[in-house]
Amino acid sequence: MTPPSSTGTTDAYPAPRLGQLTYYAILMITFLAASSAPTPLYRLYQTTWHFSATMLTLVFASYVFALLVALLVSGSLSDHIGRRPVVAGAIVGEILSLGVFFWADSLAWLMLARILQGIATGVVTSALAAAMLDSDHQRGPVMASIAPLFGMGIGALIAGILVTYAPAPLHLVYAFLAVALMVQGLLLGRIRESVTPRPGAWASLRPRAYIPPPVRGPLMRVVSAVISSWALGGFSLSLGPTLVETVSGIHNPLIGCLITFLLPCVGAISVLTLRAKPPRVAVLIGTGCLIVGMSVLLLGVYWRSVAVLLSGTAFAGIGFGAAFMGAMRTVMPLAPPTERSALMAAFYVICYLSASLLAMVGGVATQHMGLLPTTYVYGGVVAALSLAAFIGALTQRTTPRRCQACDSPA
Repeated sequence: MTPPSSTGTTDAYPAPRLGQLTYYAILMITFLAASSAPTPLYRLYQTTWHFSATMLTLVFASYVFALLVALLVSGSLSDHIGRRPVVAGAIVGEILSLGVFFWADSLAWLMLARILQGIATGVVTSALAAAMLDSDHQRGPVMASIAPLFGMGIGALIAGILVTYAPAPLHLVYAFLAVALMVQGLLLGRIRESVTPRPGAWASLRPRAYIPPPVRGPLMRVVSAVISSWALGGFSLSLGPTLVETVSGIHNPLIGCLITFLLPCVGAISVLTLRAKPPRVAVLIGTGCLIVGMSVLLLGVYWRSVAVLLSGTAFAGIGFGAAFMGAMRTVMPLAPPTERSALMAAFYVICYLSASLLAMVGGVATQHMGLLPTTYVYGGVVAALSLAAFIGALTQRTTPRRCQACDSPA
């Protein structure tokens, strides 16, 4: 789930560079694994530092807001100064954030670490996506879509295992990730630069988000699918582990992180499996699976069955990946290349605000309603938004006309 960059500044390779593509994909997985690594630790942080669910979701939202701002500001920077300098700077920033996580002893330090991590992840997102496109123009876009999802799922799972079975539960996972990034940073020196530097770096830092008029109608038909899928993702990354532990009665970080692992990983598999489907079909499959998945998940909460809850999460994960992919492929081809990066920025504003703001609302609601009633309402909203998108896609009679200048990949 990374925005593509413009392709006009890259040097054409005579053949795909699979080693380079693999390196950038693994680095993307590492960054997104680091982003989800704190999630299984949230319960320990709450117990140790005694803060509320509202503050927990605020910590998550601070990461998302920082990522969004960094993405909007630096999205095209690597087109001007090169992929490697941007990636190198982001690696340094990510290692710094992991150091703050390692030494954090209060909620304020935890929030600072999340903000630094959001900035580093936002800066590197578009650069790595563009670098994968440079390395292989056919497999690169697929890897750029799948790697972040796998990274989020794997990061939560590894963190849950280390927190549960290894010593120093609040420190070891951050040390492990920092060492991995240091090694990858050293390997970056062996990677060929794919961009010829050009003027305009400072001007490129001006945030630009714009929805072209031909895109607005189709976007309105699929925006509820985007909001519902990302709202579910935000909930799973912030309150998901607490929900699983509450339903199961087992206070185990590994058990709690299963919801955070399943949703993005199954989403990645669905993107890989359904990537050849027409956008409308992907939206129908995705929103249908979100409706069914949320219904099963809520039944698992009602029956206090972790197996049913996780089954619903896995089914919703299919919808998460398919609905997002279908929505993106519905709108991106309708914009000319000169406006596509600005449209992508606007698209991601919708995505990240859906994940952060609705998760914050859920966190505040838990303080007044309790976790389980909040989950029922939140899940009902996700299902209702998915149903609206499903009906919109089902009743769509005509296919929007593709713009004449849309030959570059979205």
